[in-house]
Amino acid sequence: MRKIKNEDLGRLSPDEFKAAPKMPVIIVLDNVRSLHNVGSVFRTADAFACEGVYLCGITATPPHREIQKTALGATESVCWSYFQNTMEALANLKSSGYKIAAVEQVEGAVPLQAFSPAEGEKYALVFGHEVNGVDESTFALTDLFIEIPQSGTKHSLNISVSAGVVLWEFYRKLKRIS
Repeated sequence: MRKIKNEDLGRLSPDEFKAAPKMPVIIVLDNVRSLHNVGSVFRTADAFACEGVYLCGITATPPHREIQKTALGATESVCWSYFQNTMEALANLKSSGYKIAAVEQVEGAVPLQAFSPAEGEKYALVFGHEVNGVDESTFALTDLFIEIPQSGTKHSLNISVSAGVVLWEFYRKLKRIS
C-alpha cells in the first residue's frame, strides 16, 4: 500500500476544469461572514465540479488571503459571481430555470437522505449565515428546504461542513454512486 502522489491523481488543470462538464448546482452563500468558510466552499465546489458559487451580501469575495488559505486555488477554477443581496441572486437563478433549495431547519423540510435531485433539473443550494442561517426574506423564492438530520446536542453544523455533506449527497445521487 502506498499513498498516491498529487501528480499521479490525474486532476484537471484550472482551464480544463472550466471546460469540463459540471454538476448542475450553484452554491449560494447568503451573508456568510467567515472567510475560511467561503474558501472551504470554493474547494468543495471544485471537488464536486459545481457550476459555480454566488457570493451575497456581506460574504467576502476573492482575491483574499484568508479565503485562499482554505480554497487552495479553487477560486481560480470555480466560476463565481457577487450580488449585493441574496434576493437578487435567487431571482436571477430562478429566471434561469434553477430550483432554489435552502439548506435550513424549517417546518416541512425534507431530510437530506430522503431527497433525490431530479435528472435534468438545475439546483441552487442556499447556505446561510453562521449564526442566523438562511435569511427568512428569501423563503418566498425558495422551492424547497433540505435539512441535514443530526443526533447530537448542537443544533447545526458549520456551513462548510454542511456544504460538503449536501454536495456529496447530490453528487452521489446524480452520479448514481452508492
